[in-house]
Amino acid sequence: MNGARTFSFDLGWGAQYEDGRTRFRIWAPSAGSVEVASAESDEYQCERFEPMTKGEGGWWELVTDQVQPGDGYGFRFDGGKVRPDPAARAQGGDVHWLSRVVDPNAHKWRSAEWAGRPWHECVFYELHVGTFTPEGTFDAVIGKLDHLRDTGITAIELMPIAQFGGQRGWGYDGVLLYAPHQVYGGPEGLKRLVDAAHERGLMVFLDVVYNHFGPDGNYLPEYVPEFFHSEIATPWGAAIAYDEAPVREFMIENALYWMNEFRIDGLRLDAIDSIKDTTETPLVKELAARVRETITDRHVHITTEDDRNIRWHIERGEGGEIPLVSGEWNDDFHHTAHVIGTNDQEGYYRDYDPNSAEQMATALATGFVFQGQESEHRKRRVGTDSAELPPTAFVNFIQNHDQIGNRAFGDRLRSLSSGRVYDCLQSILLLSPQIPLMFQGDEFGDTNSFCFFTDFDGELANSVSKGRKREFKSFAAFEDPEAADIFPDPNDERTFEISRLDWGRLTQPTHKRRLQVTRKLLTIRQETLMPLLGAAPGGTGMALVEGLGFVVAWELQPGRFWHLVANLSDEVWDLEDALVEDQIGRASCVYTNHKNAFEEVTGGAVPACCVLAILSDTLLIAEPDDE
Repeated sequence: MNGARTFSFDLGWGAQYEDGRTRFRIWAPSAGSVEVASAESDEYQCERFEPMTKGEGGWWELVTDQVQPGDGYGFRFDGGKVRPDPAARAQGGDVHWLSRVVDPNAHKWRSAEWAGRPWHECVFYELHVGTFTPEGTFDAVIGKLDHLRDTGITAIELMPIAQFGGQRGWGYDGVLLYAPHQVYGGPEGLKRLVDAAHERGLMVFLDVVYNHFGPDGNYLPEYVPEFFHSEIATPWGAAIAYDEAPVREFMIENALYWMNEFRIDGLRLDAIDSIKDTTETPLVKELAARVRETITDRHVHITTEDDRNIRWHIERGEGGEIPLVSGEWNDDFHHTAHVIGTNDQEGYYRDYDPNSAEQMATALATGFVFQGQESEHRKRRVGTDSAELPPTAFVNFIQNHDQIGNRAFGDRLRSLSSGRVYDCLQSILLLSPQIPLMFQGDEFGDTNSFCFFTDFDGELANSVSKGRKREFKSFAAFEDPEAADIFPDPNDERTFEISRLDWGRLTQPTHKRRLQVTRKLLTIRQETLMPLLGAAPGGTGMALVEGLGFVVAWELQPGRFWHLVANLSDEVWDLEDALVEDQIGRASCVYTNHKNAFEEVTGGAVPACCVLAILSDTLLIAEPDDE
């Protein structure tokens, strides 16, 4: 892409550098005085203090030529300690250090003409920057982009990269939400990564957290108590005061900042069910609408995580357009896959049947498994009807950071299930019309642990470590008391080190073969399935299920029916008259994991541990009257 350009987003909070001057703004309605403290380096030793002027609505402002890009700065409230900028674009060190002034126009974009990719082309690859490579940096990720592109990935999704306490962590305890983690390479490194990805046709998504701040380095309650509702409790402390306009704008601008200044293609909004919003308009609704209204020159996308199985935010317009959120992470699909692969019935898995594929077929055909039914685990009815939504309204996965890392020992599905069943589950994931997501290493069948890890000090570190053990003490993994002796302590650096992706496995034949199969599946998706998904309607999914076997069909375009046939058992599945005999012979089998499986299916039987994708001009599932 020709022509170098720059991109800058004018922030309402924080430091904005332009034409030799820096404007500082912060909302602190109860402060008696606020000063900008600065130094000619980003180390924690301030040399200048300049008073800010208080304006309407509790906003303080200063415009000065004394603080330049690269300088360290912070705010001093009422003569107290200097604190970092909550909207800093960069940090000089950790969350307790001075922030760093950044010139957003310093990066010259090589991919300035990038227009993104439409939603239905998404094939997600979730990665953790710190463990994805030995170096653990944005620049090191660039070295793996060709591998991902050649595999068939179209979108990398970075786990949260906003500055968090310590050097290592998952990122969901971020406290400086505008500053890319300094250890990963800061804003400069992130821009280089996005630029390089776009040059290769890859989208970049960020996982962002708007339901809470982390426990280490969050100074907002100290000098802007109005930012929180102390009377509304959440698992992480006081709720964020989204009824305050400056607070609401802080988060909405954060989304726009990533998408404009960093050219990020999409955001994944973490646990929106945990956002305690007391206003009539949910934050997610306003945020998504603002994104759609202001970014119209390229494809941008939003995904969400929500435990409630709600649908208002992922509904489509009359013409199939996406007015708000592009897709919802569908935990239900994951849970059905997990229990079939492992027979696990602990915790929330008790709601899912390991001996039947009915729930998986429901998730594939109509979206959620729980669409208003009673949940045994949650002791209440869960969900809303999702059958009329298109399959592309859902992001499916058989693994992600939570479902691996929130296990006691960080074990992956590939090491918990049989290889044959795992291969079937991955085929179903990648050849279903839902949007697929893989976790780092899934493409070559990595079995290395991915554990929960932190980098806290003192009592906070002890509290996290003890809490983690307490969380799992009743699980089967700890039936043997000796298991507690080798439990991976989140705050131990070795837990972080063992969670690094092992690229050396790609030299081993079994992992080479897994990568070969993944590439084949994604080639079929790109060449055959994707062209059918752009305007795929809702309400067409239907399923035939018997035991661990199913046939799910969707009419993705008028007269174009996509079928997934799966047998997840070790026994042959006798279809009898379930498929229309005179039609299946004229259908096209685009994939099977067994050489002669299509011939056997046309003869009325599905081999054990088998998956087929079939494209036809008519529905192959027999109507009840035909049986």
